[in-house]
Amino acid sequence: MDILNFEDIQLIRKQTVLLQDINWQIAKNQHWALLGLNGAGKTLLLQLIIGMIWPTSGKRQVLGQVYGKTSVPDLQRRIGWISATLQEKIPAQELSEMVVLSGKYASIGIYEDYQMKDLNQAIAILCSTGGSQLIGQPFHQLSQGERQLVLISRALMANPELLILDEPCNGLDLFAREELLSRISEMAHKGSPTLIYVTHHTEEILPIFDHIMMLKNGKIHASGKRQQIFNEKTLSAFYGKPVFFHEVTSDRLAVLPKATH
Repeated sequence: MDILNFEDIQLIRKQTVLLQDINWQIAKNQHWALLGLNGAGKTLLLQLIIGMIWPTSGKRQVLGQVYGKTSVPDLQRRIGWISATLQEKIPAQELSEMVVLSGKYASIGIYEDYQMKDLNQAIAILCSTGGSQLIGQPFHQLSQGERQLVLISRALMANPELLILDEPCNGLDLFAREELLSRISEMAHKGSPTLIYVTHHTEEILPIFDHIMMLKNGKIHASGKRQQIFNEKTLSAFYGKPVFFHEVTSDRLAVLPKATH
């Protein structure tokens, strides 16, 4: 079963083409990075994956289910999505472990009785992602990086088959970013669900992301195995200006503009 299969997806709103000719296949055991500048259409593409919006034309199959022939709420429960929008909705005084527990019910807040075994599971997941020190702390008192860790744990509480990380390092300082990326790498090596990591910073694309899609102006600029498309020539064409790689670590690369004079 493919994790995702988009065929000839097109999205038009008010006579404006927002996404065009999107053909994308994610196989099981693959982790993808989605690279795109602001306004490229990344958020719209994610909303199509999770069933929040519908394309003008094309076929969408996610986790073996075809949109239009399946229960959207049931499918959405199999997908985790970490985004800034979700973070804004969390009640300020909610304790970290309760935020994680709410993932079991796909709700913001807890509105029904829960069993201690479920709370213990939430605490265990939070500890497994490196958040043991966050137990008992109100969500609003956490740093941005700590909040992202809690939201990742919340998504894992529902045991998703696909986990979307929508620019999770936005707003993080250098040290918090590296800590979060380390946790994501550890999670993947432990046998995480399929990951889609969305960013516009190449230095955040960890080695675990073996496939990359570059989205530009609503179209796929390049897509495929990391070693085939993650190079200076493809990225220079993607950015529209010459760039070169700068080594961040032995297996992570940032891009910088080439001097033109």
